[in-house]
Amino acid sequence: MFARLGRGVVRHPLITIGLWLLAAVALVALAPELKTKSDQAEFLPDKYEAVQAAKLSEREFPSADKETSPAMVVIKRTDGGALQPADGQKIQQLAQALQAKQIPGVKGVQAMPPQPGAKVGLVVAGLPSDFRDAKAMEQAKKAVKTMRTESTAQLRGSPLAAKVGGDMASNVDNEESDKKTMAMIGIATIVLIVVLLGIIFRAPLAALLPILVVSLVSMVSGAVTAIIGNAFGLSFDESFNEIIVVVLYGIGTDYILFLLFRYRERLRMGEDKKTAMITSVERVGEAIASAAGAVIVAFLVLLLAAFKAFGGLGPQLAIAVGVMLITSLTLVPALVSLLGPAIFWPSKAWKKEPKPGLWAKIGNGVGRRPAVAALASGVVLVGLAGAALGFKADYDFNASAPQNTEAAQAMKDFRGSFPAGALTPTEVYVKSGQPLDKGTLASYGQKLQQAPGIGQVQPPQVSKSGTVAMYKVALKENPSSNESISLVKGPLRDYVKKEAPQGTQVLVGGMTAIWADINEVNNRDLSVILPVAVALIGLILALLLRALVAPIYLVVAVLLGFAATLGATVLLFQGIEGRPGLMFQLPIILYLFVLAIGTDYNILMIARLREEAREGHDPRRGAALGIMHAGPTVAAAGVILAGTFAVLVLSPQSMLAQMGFGVAIGILLSTFVMSTFFVPAITALLGHKAWWPGHSDAPRQVPPQGGADPVQDRFAKTGS
Repeated sequence: MFARLGRGVVRHPLITIGLWLLAAVALVALAPELKTKSDQAEFLPDKYEAVQAAKLSEREFPSADKETSPAMVVIKRTDGGALQPADGQKIQQLAQALQAKQIPGVKGVQAMPPQPGAKVGLVVAGLPSDFRDAKAMEQAKKAVKTMRTESTAQLRGSPLAAKVGGDMASNVDNEESDKKTMAMIGIATIVLIVVLLGIIFRAPLAALLPILVVSLVSMVSGAVTAIIGNAFGLSFDESFNEIIVVVLYGIGTDYILFLLFRYRERLRMGEDKKTAMITSVERVGEAIASAAGAVIVAFLVLLLAAFKAFGGLGPQLAIAVGVMLITSLTLVPALVSLLGPAIFWPSKAWKKEPKPGLWAKIGNGVGRRPAVAALASGVVLVGLAGAALGFKADYDFNASAPQNTEAAQAMKDFRGSFPAGALTPTEVYVKSGQPLDKGTLASYGQKLQQAPGIGQVQPPQVSKSGTVAMYKVALKENPSSNESISLVKGPLRDYVKKEAPQGTQVLVGGMTAIWADINEVNNRDLSVILPVAVALIGLILALLLRALVAPIYLVVAVLLGFAATLGATVLLFQGIEGRPGLMFQLPIILYLFVLAIGTDYNILMIARLREEAREGHDPRRGAALGIMHAGPTVAAAGVILAGTFAVLVLSPQSMLAQMGFGVAIGILLSTFVMSTFFVPAITALLGHKAWWPGHSDAPRQVPPQGGADPVQDRFAKTGS
């Protein structure tokens, strides 16, 4: 199949390129706009309590401003002292001035009188928060800037200073920083790929080829995603957009590297440029297709996720990898076959076999002592995996953002003087089949004040029907913290239901309740997705290798790599940096890239080990030669892919930094521990048993004796 594909593409390169470009233009032109969401609550299934509470609120309190977010003006004395009575009057005047200004989008400006001895005063206003409405969002951002300017003007000459905070203020402060950060990450990724490929091939065309190809593929995959998403009603999380680009650059460069390394190898053996590419597609095409297939299957398993943000991310990534796969086996071979050896210009290194070096020595070592290599690499993986047991999820997006902005400083001042949950209250809904009386509501409000973890309870708001009441309660702790989420998820929900008035139903809603339900659904998703993905990847490996034993230890290796990666990230961020937890999406993200993409390198290595066995080499010699030949390719691909993700560490947002470090370290473990040592060593130890019950390692021909095989000669010279 791949031989026929290679012949067709290489013999008709201009037709191949023309058809690819025609299809690309048509897809981009016909594609609708890619629809994305940013509100995490929209991805929760209806069966969860927080979603039911939100729907009850929409039905019973239709006049309430559902799509508003509080903006708060935090006022302090410049001398750091307690607020005086005159300061309280000034704060009230500020609220009146902001209300009189009639700032577009600002609703219900209200001053909260400071308590005696308080050091912080507060003015609260409502801002639009419907992220689906671009016009409203732009209006909200302008409102934040106007509130800041007006507050400064109103307090000029007084001993007071104001900072405007809240979710929308944070968005305003972080937006410009995010744009600069993503631009820097994009530039750094391109520079990294060009520099590393330039060092590897010493050829500008080879270094620029992935950048050109991936740029085209990015547009096409985005168009295909929009078409498919629109057809099937998929929801996409806009916060994952940067990940798609990074994945394309990383995995696209990998596949192009696989081809270029094998193409250079065939040229060195004396084949002409056309034959060399046909053979390369034939030999590497199956490995690339199998690797991409494993990645696509792993991504599509996310369709089983109950949390639909991941349910949309899976197909989005799968489509991107699928387009890259087709491109790697059609457009890339066509381009390279036209260029021929000029792809490596001006370097002459492609003409000469390199002298045995580091990879020959590593191969020698593993081939001689596979048990030692397997044990040492296994200990590293198991040791790091143990640290994964300490993983804690963190849902505080504000804490992950840069802390030197005005909004972050306002939040810090606010939490120092008010219950942490006052800005993002938890909502307790009481529903009855008949109108609720005031005495019952007052009594229940007193009980809520005694609930665990509650700082303040506001008077209840009653629906027009009188059958539903809503209490807004402020938690004592940060509403996005693990402690608050655990509180709402268990003790608080249990308490409010136990103490509920007779004949009523109680639901707990609000953002903390949403995070509590997301916590539950994430745990459920990981427990379902991981085993299904492992089974499907194992099936793909079994079909590729026509064996049952090798897929088992390959899957075990990948699972160990996943756990070791999570453990290494826990050690750095929770252990060394002392963070309360890691971003809640991290296990799924690591699953995506370590479990799925890490399989690529195992497939490339095991395919080469099988190829060496087919050449008639015994298991230990085959492991040594497999490492010597495939090791440089795997290492180069792994370093580039890890480097593209490591660039995310430059982000001031700790979520992206954690993601970048986690995926980078996972790819490096996959490259230099699993694929280089663990997998070849186990394969060498098992020998022919690794390919049971098939005979896919059966020799096609026995190498000539007497040192006529140059590969064996080089291997022998390195001390085998």
